[in-house]
Amino acid sequence: MSGTAAGAHATADRYAEALGVGAGAELLEFDLTGFDRTGLPVTGTVWRPHPGAATSGHGVGYGADPAAARRGAHGELAEQVLLDRHLRTLAPVEATFADLLAARGPGGVVDPVELVLPAGSRYSPDLPLRWLPMRRWRTGEEVLVPAEFVAPHAGGVRGGPPGGGFLTTPITNGMGAGDTLERAVAHGIGELLQRDGDTVSFRALEQGVLVDGVAEHPATADVWAALVAAGLEPQVKLDSTEFAVVVHAVARDTAPERTPMAVTAVGEAAALDAASAARKALLELASSRARRAFAFGPLDPVRTRLGPYWAAEERAPLPESEPRALAATADWTHRSGTELARLVEPMLRVASHVGLHGLPTAPEREPGEELTELLARLAAFDVLVHAVAVQTSRGPVHVAKVAVPGLEVETLSYHRIGERVLRRLLERGSPLVGLGEPAGPRRPVLLTAAARERVGGPAWFDTEAADATVGELYPLYREPVRHAPQRLGR
Repeated sequence: MSGTAAGAHATADRYAEALGVGAGAELLEFDLTGFDRTGLPVTGTVWRPHPGAATSGHGVGYGADPAAARRGAHGELAEQVLLDRHLRTLAPVEATFADLLAARGPGGVVDPVELVLPAGSRYSPDLPLRWLPMRRWRTGEEVLVPAEFVAPHAGGVRGGPPGGGFLTTPITNGMGAGDTLERAVAHGIGELLQRDGDTVSFRALEQGVLVDGVAEHPATADVWAALVAAGLEPQVKLDSTEFAVVVHAVARDTAPERTPMAVTAVGEAAALDAASAARKALLELASSRARRAFAFGPLDPVRTRLGPYWAAEERAPLPESEPRALAATADWTHRSGTELARLVEPMLRVASHVGLHGLPTAPEREPGEELTELLARLAAFDVLVHAVAVQTSRGPVHVAKVAVPGLEVETLSYHRIGERVLRRLLERGSPLVGLGEPAGPRRPVLLTAAARERVGGPAWFDTEAADATVGELYPLYREPVRHAPQRLGR
């Protein structure tokens, strides 16, 4: 075993120990590679506080070798479980933004509007919310943030949502884990930049900027060749170079009936170096193929290949799924591979080309150096962190949830939109947005006074048009609990 592989396995073991698997909890690890045909390693993990409990966390990891895939799967699991566990020990502050602003001043509380709210949100400064602490990374100053922007899941907020519900659905975006806090925070920022860069540039809003030269580049040639050998025609598309190189990867499947759900796979990545981003996106594409086939394909292969995992699943109650995601994904499970390939064919369109050699490059950096560079690129943005550290016999495990007010995500799924995405869509002449007072399905975009002045007045987002744009592609944005359509007989 190489030193790199040994180190990856050791990190995975450290994450597993941090979860406390010896205290009656159940930790399962399983190989997902065989659910697709690329041969690129994919590992799955599940953690429950005790056998038979509803799943409290799950992870999927990937990489060029099994050790990297295992490390990724346990890291993703640790992010969720350790943060949820910690947050449930904290009593949220219950107050309005107006009250907290008066009590703590602008430095002690984040304006929810800056965190990017859904168009037409019922939010007002006098709306009672539940707040949790984060810290400004650059100063260490504590600041209160609405709980739904700190917790990765609704279950991570002690006492649940306020009486009127959360302002938006809690999501895992912006999380990171590592042997150092710097590594965890850098990973969390990278996730935020990835989703900010591609939020309105692919899937239903594919821009078609094809990156040429990926097949020949030394950093990507081996992964590209593996995908081609499996009967795929991969593409890497450019989404943004504003703060990092943000790309996504898709592929045309020449044998779509072999693994129908896999043909809908997408890989995303953000990195300071373009070739590194392309490699990660291609590896995630392979992971997405195996994961989708495992989670939403036929159950017989799951029962056959993963008997202990499936036995544990059947003992446990099925967690609740988002209704729209459940209905849309259930529809996909009844479609043939050819039908699904036709559905996602627009994601393969090519409108323009850019050479990989012409995109930004960057040397490989240590986590602390990478974080310093990311913070420099985000100099105009606040960076907020909620961090958790767990000591193990192998060393510490650090988990972080990062929020960067002003970066955007979930525009087409949850209608979250602020100044940055508004500007992007306005510059394209998109019919989804416009300036002026809203009417009908056009919902007001919540902006700060300064942002409203910069864009030229009030703005709107057409939520009905956005939903129609997404149409049958909603499972590309949000998924139900794995196996939910099959277990519910949908």
